[in-house]
This record gives sequence, structure tokens and C-alpha cells, in this order.
Amino acid sequence: MGKNIHDHHRIRVRERFMQTGLNGFADHEVLELLLFYCYPRGDTNGVAHKLINEYGSLYNLFEADTKDIVNRCRTTERVAVLISMMPKLANLYFRSKWRRQVVVMDNIETVGQYAVSLFVGLTNETFYIFCLDTSHRLNHVSFIAEGTLDETPVYPREIVSEAIKHQSTAIILAHNHPGGTCNPSRKDLDATRKISEGLRFLSIKVVDHIIVAGDRYYSFASHDKIVDGY
Repeated sequence: MGKNIHDHHRIRVRERFMQTGLNGFADHEVLELLLFYCYPRGDTNGVAHKLINEYGSLYNLFEADTKDIVNRCRTTERVAVLISMMPKLANLYFRSKWRRQVVVMDNIETVGQYAVSLFVGLTNETFYIFCLDTSHRLNHVSFIAEGTLDETPVYPREIVSEAIKHQSTAIILAHNHPGGTCNPSRKDLDATRKISEGLRFLSIKVVDHIIVAGDRYYSFASHDKIVDGY
């Protein structure tokens, strides 16, 4: 009887998802559905509640380290791996979506949306540059450095090297603030100025610097904090 009850519940949850997506699902219900694929049978409601109660939200849970999930919630490694894959899969999804089209970075909204999708799932501060041609089409996204939660060591010579390598006439700087707001720090402002001045001698413009925090972003160009903006 118990098995029958759980089987019918799983069918109802799957049918609900197929009809409405995740609209109206509570956080623990999203986890229940996800955990169906780790637990072939039985009730996943208790495990889902335990995970949400321990981390407070899906965001905190999905951002957690795999070993931390195992240790804090006494789950199997299979469960922890599936959960921690979620933001990484989202990152791959968004990057794949953008690769299907020619991206022209001639306005702040496009650049901001692209940058937000690029940093999905990244828990350390990471620095990229977007290499553009004369029409501001995106030629290449260059990884520059990865640091800690709140700091990334960036060396201007690496940025210059990547910009030249990909025949850029303009670039956009982009990094994330995974542990804070998207407002620039004094270091961010100073680094942007130095990089812009260095590249100007090579006739390469820095047209913007985007800082991402979650689903929000800050554009230096929109705040008149960059000389060679759009």
C-alpha cells in the first residue's frame, strides 16, 4: 500500500510539471521532483525538507559544496552531486544558447544579460574579457583569472595579450561579485582605469566593465565611469 501511495504521488508530481513547469512549486517540491532520480522508489519529501531547512533556500543549497551537503545532511554522494550540478548545468545552458547566434555588443542591456548568464553557477570571483571587432561583434570570450569569494588577481599584461591574440579593436571587462553587491570597489575603479590607459596606446578601446552579482549587473559605461564607452 505504501509503495502504491508513493508511486501515485510521483506520477502526479511529474504530470503537474509537464503541464505547468515549475510554476507554483514550493522549494521542497522542486527538490522532491529532482530527488526522484536518485531514489528509484519511496518518499523523497522528508529528504527535500531536510535539505531546505539546513540551507534555507534552493539558491544556498545549489551553491553548496558537494562534500558539505553530504556531511551536513547525511545524504548520499549521488544526491549531493546531482544538487551541485544544477548551477553548472544552468551555466552551460545559457552559454550554449548564446553560441547559437551572432552576438553584437553595442548596447548595455545585451552586454549585461550576456555577462549575467556567463557567471551563473560560479562561486568564486572570476574575470573575463569580451573581445570585439570593429562592429562590436563578439569574437571571443577570454578567461583571465579566478580568485576567491571576494578577490581576483588580474594582471593587465594577460588582458593585453588576449586582446591582441583575438584581433580586438575593443574589449569589455567582466567579473562577478559572488559574495556581495554589484557596485564597484576602489580596486575595481583603479584597475579599470589602468587597463583602459594601457590598451589605448594599442588603439584598443575598453568600452565597458560589467560587474555581476546574482541576476544583477553594474555597467561602468552607464555610470560614466569609463572614457571610451559605447
